[in-house]
Amino acid sequence: MSERPREPRRRPSGSGAEPPGSSGRPAPSGRPASSGRPASPGRASASGRPSGGEGQRRADGAPAKGGRRPAGSAASAKSGARGGSSRAGAGARGGSGPKGPRGPGGPAGRPGGSGGSGSGGGAGLRLAKPKPRLRLITFGLTFVVLVFTARLLQVQAVDASAFAEKAAVNRYITVPQVAERGTIAARDGSALATTVDAYDITADPYLFTRKQTGVADAPERAAAQLAPVLGEDEQELAAKLSRKKTRYVLLARQQSPQVWQKIKKLKADLAEDVPAGKGSVLAGIYREEHAKRVYPNEKLASSVLGFVNAEGKGGAGLEAQMNKQLAGRDGKITYAQSGGRQVPTAGVRERPPRPGADVDLTLDRDIQWAAQKAIVEQVEESQADRGYVIVQDTRTGELLAMANAPDFDPGDITRADPDALGNAAVQDAYEPGSTAKLMSMAAVLEEGKATPATEVTVPNRLKRADRSFADDVDHETWHLTLNGVLAKSSNIGTILATEQLGKTQKQANQVLHRYLRDFGIGRETGLGMPGATSGILPKPEDWSASQQYTIPFGQGFSLNAVQAASIYSTIANGGVRTEPSLLRGTTGPDGRYRKAPEPEKNRVVSEKTAKTLAKMLESVVDDMEGTGTTAKIPGYRVAGKTGTANRVDPQTGRYKGYTASFAGFAPADKPRITVYCAVQNPKKGSYFGSSVCGPVYKQVMKFALKSLQIPPTGEGPARLPVLARSGD
Repeated sequence: MSERPREPRRRPSGSGAEPPGSSGRPAPSGRPASSGRPASPGRASASGRPSGGEGQRRADGAPAKGGRRPAGSAASAKSGARGGSSRAGAGARGGSGPKGPRGPGGPAGRPGGSGGSGSGGGAGLRLAKPKPRLRLITFGLTFVVLVFTARLLQVQAVDASAFAEKAAVNRYITVPQVAERGTIAARDGSALATTVDAYDITADPYLFTRKQTGVADAPERAAAQLAPVLGEDEQELAAKLSRKKTRYVLLARQQSPQVWQKIKKLKADLAEDVPAGKGSVLAGIYREEHAKRVYPNEKLASSVLGFVNAEGKGGAGLEAQMNKQLAGRDGKITYAQSGGRQVPTAGVRERPPRPGADVDLTLDRDIQWAAQKAIVEQVEESQADRGYVIVQDTRTGELLAMANAPDFDPGDITRADPDALGNAAVQDAYEPGSTAKLMSMAAVLEEGKATPATEVTVPNRLKRADRSFADDVDHETWHLTLNGVLAKSSNIGTILATEQLGKTQKQANQVLHRYLRDFGIGRETGLGMPGATSGILPKPEDWSASQQYTIPFGQGFSLNAVQAASIYSTIANGGVRTEPSLLRGTTGPDGRYRKAPEPEKNRVVSEKTAKTLAKMLESVVDDMEGTGTTAKIPGYRVAGKTGTANRVDPQTGRYKGYTASFAGFAPADKPRITVYCAVQNPKKGSYFGSSVCGPVYKQVMKFALKSLQIPPTGEGPARLPVLARSGD
């Protein structure tokens, strides 16, 4: 095997193109000129030309394996390895230098520049190194992964609770659950104030946005649907449904179940036409159970019961006084919603409401009705400003009736007179007039300064201090007994009697003041009702020159109607004052009945004095000389006293008009019931207590005696003397 002679390596001159007429370099040492591997038969070479035969062979026909590369082809081979053998095939690029002649039997040489950029060939195109690009890509991917990792840690670990709350804003809603208000019942268990099923209609404004409904005017469309059903203004409803930054608005209060059923039907009809993924324009309408307060007897005992305002809280009377017990404790429920519908599988958080307590009163519904009817009729007939009637159980101090006129319907206070919304029987402070003379007589008898038969000479006028006092009628000098002074309601006779209470007028004033306080004047009634007055009773050292003479006959101090009734109940109860009460007990949500605390009791006068006073009061009604004959009740012994006082006008603070009153109890010899009536500023007809309130007292007392089935005692009246024997 002979070696091919080496040819000297030549560097091309000029552009590096091969000399004309060169057909390519011979394959070195019999190796293929392309990539260094044998070409398959019929396979194209890297340059796109067919290879020369079944394989590269040496000139002698032996395989070109293991041969040495000619020295002159080293640069060409190196250039081909860089420029084309690894990517575009060996010899694909020119300009690597002159090629040697092709050896015998070798493949045809490739034209220079066959893979070049031009016919003459140019410098080889080199690709960028891959490592920098890989580093850049790796760095970028690492940065992205770190950003995602940091964000994931923030969402799931650092700010997890905050994001959960934001998600819950749109997913969860909290709906308050109003506790059922307790019932107020009369002493026989009949309801005076109760509750019925009703609903507050509410909405979630977020569910009326364009994003949730797919329409721009969802609030307006919803308002147009709801206005006729709720009876509300369409524009106001639309404004509420368009509010921002809130998930709760109240559309209408205490609607009936029938109204809610109509809304449910509207919601169902609209939901059928809503595209998937969107809510209907009524999807955000909800209901809240909010029982409605109703008063089955309408105006009956309205001043005592009061009313519940639009916020569901007591606005007056017992509803306000006992609001905490009656209202109970509200609850709430939180649930997931989607498109205005509750998601049943998402769970519910609920704090159930605790219902209010039921309240039992001492009021007798029938007696309350009779008292209210009588006083309303009398106030209307007399064209008076107002009036009140109190009915009390003399043994227990329980109030069986507390009636006011004018009254109102607590279920519809929008039509009520604002001046009638209170309880004037405990809120009005007024001068009682002659009904207060009973306390003066009690002090005189208890102190032993006189007896019912003690003679009292009563002139037509009595000068005291800076004025001259008179009775309600002009008269000649009267010769009366102490009983006659009370029966004929003499102001002068009362002044003369109370002057005996002390060696000086100052001492007498102190003694009388003590008795007035013991009877409850200037002290709280114990009922605890809103706005109740204690009356006004100045200290004895503060009594003016005229007050020390007017207070004994009921002018110069003030009280309320319950206090006035309590004076007579004290005498009827044997001289023991029992604090008036209105509450019998409560039944809590646990079903346990809790009796009201026992009222306070204190003895004011002895039982003997009380019985004597009861007989003296009979003379007022039974004796023809008495002022209270209009209150007679056939078959019963009746004790009573009239009253006619100058009235202080609350607007001007000056005396204007009169206060007519009548107070008493029956049966006089075995008392059970006290009735007190007062009418303020009667303008039509008489203004005397006997004419204005005497008939009211009789009507109410007669009804109460029959209603409670209290029989007559069968005893005759006491018939104490009215006129003094020396005056016969």
